Amino acid sequence: MSWTPCPDPILGDKDGVNAIETLIIPRAVDLGEMEVRRALPSTKRQMVGPFIFFDQMGPAEFLTDQGIDVRPHPHINLATLTYLFEGEILHRDSLGTEQTIRPGAVNWMRAGKGIVHSERTSEDRRKNGQRLFGIQTWMALPEEQEESAPEFIHYGEGELPVIEADGIKARIIAGQMFGKTSALRTASETLYGDVEMQAGSQMPIDAGYEERALYTISGEIEIASDRFEPGQLLVLRPGDAITVRARSNARFMLFGGAPMGGPRYIWWNFVSSRPERIEAAKQEWARGRFDTVPGDEEDFIPLPENQGKPRRATGGVFYP
Repeated sequence: MSWTPCPDPILGDKDGVNAIETLIIPRAVDLGEMEVRRALPSTKRQMVGPFIFFDQMGPAEFLTDQGIDVRPHPHINLATLTYLFEGEILHRDSLGTEQTIRPGAVNWMRAGKGIVHSERTSEDRRKNGQRLFGIQTWMALPEEQEESAPEFIHYGEGELPVIEADGIKARIIAGQMFGKTSALRTASETLYGDVEMQAGSQMPIDAGYEERALYTISGEIEIASDRFEPGQLLVLRPGDAITVRARSNARFMLFGGAPMGGPRYIWWNFVSSRPERIEAAKQEWARGRFDTVPGDEEDFIPLPENQGKPRRATGGVFYP
C-alpha cells in the first residue's frame, strides 16, 4: 500500500526484557476508511533483515458500496508483500497483472527498476461490504538487484506450506520453518511466517536467522516471563534461543532474515541504496515517465508536495 503519513512508532517500556532487543508500540492512525498501525520504520529501529516497512491494515468494516481505493502509485528498488487475514484486495500493476488476494495467499511484487500498481476493493465486494484485515510489508533488495526487471508472483492459500503440531499452526510465507521451505523465492535470505498458537502451547524460535522479530496480532503471548498483547513489535536478540508461550489463543507474524549489506534510503514509496536514485524517481513520476496500469489508467497519486530528503535507514540506529 502507498506510503501514508503515519507518525513514527514509539518505543515501549519493557526494554529490560533480556530476550527482547527492542519493543516498539506502533501508533494507530485513522485514514478515514480504516486504521493503520506502522511498526517499521521507527526512530529506534528502521529495518529487521530486509524488512524496511511493516504496516497493519485494519481490522476495518466496510459497509455496502464502501471499500479501499489506493490509486496507482510507483515503487522502485524494493519488493512488496501483501498478506491478509480477512477480506479481499484487487491488485493491478503496470505489467498488466490483475490479481485478487484473499486470506492465506501472497502477492509478491518486485519493483526493481520501477513499477506502478493500484489496490482497490472490487465491485463485487462493494455490493455486499466486507471486513478487511492484513499486513503489508516492503523488503529492500540487494544492491545488485535493485535495478532488476519488475515482476509479480501470486501464491494461493494452498500453495504455501503449513505446519500443524502440538497446538501450533504455522504458514510459511518465506524462508524455512520446522524443516519446511516456502516456494516463494525472495531476493535475499528472508524469514516470514504466520503463526497461530492454542492457549498453553509453546514454540521455540530458531536462532539460525541473524535478525528476527515478532509482530503480535491477537491474544497474549509470554517470552522470558514477560507478557505481550496485540499490536507490538518485538525485535529478538540475535543468536538467543527463545521460546514463545501462548497464555491464550494467540497469533503473530514471525519475520526477519539477513541484514542488508548497507543502509537504505526511504522517501514516499521509494526505497534505494542511493539517494540520487530516489531523486531521479521523483522526477520520473512527476513527468509521467512511469508505465500506466492497464484497467486503471485514469487515476494516480500525485508526487507529494513535501520534497524533503530521503531518510537513511539502517538495521538498528538512525543516522541523519
